Amino acid sequence: MLLLSGLGPAGSHVIFHPHFDVLHSEFRVIYVDLFGRGCSDKPDCLEEITFENDVLDVVCLLEKLAPQGAHLFGFSYGGLISLQLAINHSHLVKSVLLCNSLHSPEMWQKNHENINKVIETQLPDVWAEILHLRCDGYVSTSSEMQALFAKGASIVRFYNPQNADQLMTEPGARNTELYPIFCGEDVDFSIGGQLLHIPDFRPLLDKIAIPMIVLAGRFDRALYPKLQQDFERKNIHLQFLERSGSFSFIEENDKVLNIIRAHCKS
Repeated sequence: MLLLSGLGPAGSHVIFHPHFDVLHSEFRVIYVDLFGRGCSDKPDCLEEITFENDVLDVVCLLEKLAPQGAHLFGFSYGGLISLQLAINHSHLVKSVLLCNSLHSPEMWQKNHENINKVIETQLPDVWAEILHLRCDGYVSTSSEMQALFAKGASIVRFYNPQNADQLMTEPGARNTELYPIFCGEDVDFSIGGQLLHIPDFRPLLDKIAIPMIVLAGRFDRALYPKLQQDFERKNIHLQFLERSGSFSFIEENDKVLNIIRAHCKS
């Protein structure tokens, strides 16, 4: 089983610890830090990191470590990579399980619009500070802006905001220099960079012949259930987690692991 992480395209695998540890006795679990992220090597130029190259790197990884195919668990950005693999490199994929992922640049844009709406309505004092900085010419990926957006993360991404404390991190887990290059320097208002070159997978979903499940947290306020319904196809099962936000593998860990077990054995 290969775990592909998210937190945008700049995060490492550390968010999966320790939530998948129990599966080690049942699967060979592969954690990966994509090129330029986490513990992986860094390129001379961050512009070398593209969605297409991320996909090719994972193809090479699978050919080396799992030439007979692997089950893919794609969270957030990792789900986009999983979709591309399922469509173009299906011989390396046994099954796909997406977890609060996306299907298109349009959905990524809506993700940020929804985050902003929650901050505006639930944290109006924080939103006022964001608008003040914006009027002063700050882009959303500036350290000043990111500190403000972070104040809304727990209520946007979690069913129970206190569960945000279970999200593990470590020094260097997120490549903050890559984020504005890959996503656009004002991504929280208008996506840019490599995000504009990611395919819209919706017209391609019917072509996926591999077993596939999409997990969606009922209380994900950014990639909310209505957006996740766009994944529904005869060949794709959509399942909502009723006590989860974005991080269902944290908030409903036992349930998610049981879904993984049943899915991979089917």
